[in-house]
Amino acid sequence: MPATHEVFNQPGPLEGHDVAADAALTEGLEREGAGWAGAELHELGRLAGTARVRGWAEQADTYGPVLRTHDRYGHRVDEVDFHPAWHVLTDTAVTHGLHAAPWADDRPGAHVARTAKFYAWSQVENGHGCPISMTYAAVPALRRSPALAARFEPLLTARSYDFGLRPPLAKEGLLAGMSMTEKQGGSDVRANTTRAVPGADGTYRLTGHKWFTSGPMGDVFLTLAQAPEGLTCFLVPRVLDDGTRNTLHIQRLKNKLGNRSNASAELEYDGAAGWAVGDPGDGVRTIIEMVNCTRLDCVIGSAAGMRAGLAQAVHHAGGRHAFGRALIDQPLMRNVLADLAVESEAATALMMRLAGAVDRSVRGDAAETAFRRLAVAVGKFWVTKRQPAHAAEALECLGGNGYIEESGMPRLFRESPLNSIWEGSGNVAALDVLRAMATRPDGVEAFTAELALAEGADRRFDAALKRLHAEFADSGHLEARARRVVELMALTLQASLLIRHSPAPVADAFVGSRLGGDGGAVFGTLPAGTDTAAIIDRSRPRG
Repeated sequence: MPATHEVFNQPGPLEGHDVAADAALTEGLEREGAGWAGAELHELGRLAGTARVRGWAEQADTYGPVLRTHDRYGHRVDEVDFHPAWHVLTDTAVTHGLHAAPWADDRPGAHVARTAKFYAWSQVENGHGCPISMTYAAVPALRRSPALAARFEPLLTARSYDFGLRPPLAKEGLLAGMSMTEKQGGSDVRANTTRAVPGADGTYRLTGHKWFTSGPMGDVFLTLAQAPEGLTCFLVPRVLDDGTRNTLHIQRLKNKLGNRSNASAELEYDGAAGWAVGDPGDGVRTIIEMVNCTRLDCVIGSAAGMRAGLAQAVHHAGGRHAFGRALIDQPLMRNVLADLAVESEAATALMMRLAGAVDRSVRGDAAETAFRRLAVAVGKFWVTKRQPAHAAEALECLGGNGYIEESGMPRLFRESPLNSIWEGSGNVAALDVLRAMATRPDGVEAFTAELALAEGADRRFDAALKRLHAEFADSGHLEARARRVVELMALTLQASLLIRHSPAPVADAFVGSRLGGDGGAVFGTLPAGTDTAAIIDRSRPRG
């Protein structure tokens, strides 16, 4: 190399740390009743922080899935080929129980533990998390048909990754997918036109086209179709019990903005065999069991993305010098980093509270069930909306180095809008909050009771709480105001959690900037006097 090519003032890659060494995460794990999972969480976190795993993520994203519709003889095969790195990532996720394993675990906190582990591992690579998430969400929907659950649930919860097209009951473990969206309807699934005709053998035959189906290489799919009784949910296997391929054909893979390692496809159902899940004509109520779980995973994915971006930004700023001193020691950069840290901690604290609500509702807690129904929708709307701006600011902290693919930041940025779109975009999520408030008054009571736990601790929070109650009391133009109302619900819920559970500098910065009017529209506008040093130190990546 020429003598001028001396590399200095470059922080180097962030590796060799424990991704799970995150105070907001570990404190939430203890608080929500899953402290017993700490050892496995940190084992997974240390693995996620290695250079080897970072390489897997880059490979899985660079060498995306490839569709093979036919073999060399002309037989229809509908196979999706993945880079080996995808399989290693997915195998790790399944082995550590990030899929449906909590449904087979009777320990209190099982779903909280799974949330924490999924959060840590999602910071590696998001795409392979999609089939993991759908498998987790399939179980409660499938339980609406006990006979089907008895057959398939043990394999969906098994910690065995068994890739390949074979009869489901002949495999050691299964992955599930969702096949709902059609091109004419999008989120309006009642507009679906796929038809299901009952047969003499107890199955239905489905015919129609699905516009977005993630994880088409999965073993079974929960599918919505119009039966004679109305819109119904069906379980459709890729391979039938006799080993023949079901007539479910992959037309093409989508060329997406992000989530490139994951296959998303258009599927053609050509008389495909499936079993009704739940009562015929009750498809929406059945599939909502799945949607409520995947919406929690949208919150997890966005919170994980924020944490990953923050870790990179803090690491870079600590090892890069400009204008005579380290970036991390410069007041304006400290404001930006602290603001990113506050947003990340608020998302993580909310994520863990929602996970606790899921865990306790599964165990029969009526108040937590009511809280979960409303709070998950609120969290899905808000946290997923915050990630794109967060990712952009974190990338900017690295300057031009962050704009280079090898940094991983462009992949993080491309991924950031996904969770806001998946399982209902912003308007759908906000309107679902209004629907939940109208149909479940006990949910509103549980939600406001949660907020009230922090009442009296901060006058700015108390003032925001009064504004929220005024919004609830005003029934005029409610749909047009939905985003405004849900945003305030999310901010007050996050503030309540931070006031009660986070260090004072974090809570004070959040309340002052998000609720007290002492913050701007961009990151890096925390109030003067904020203890940025304490906030940043709490957020540093650690070994």
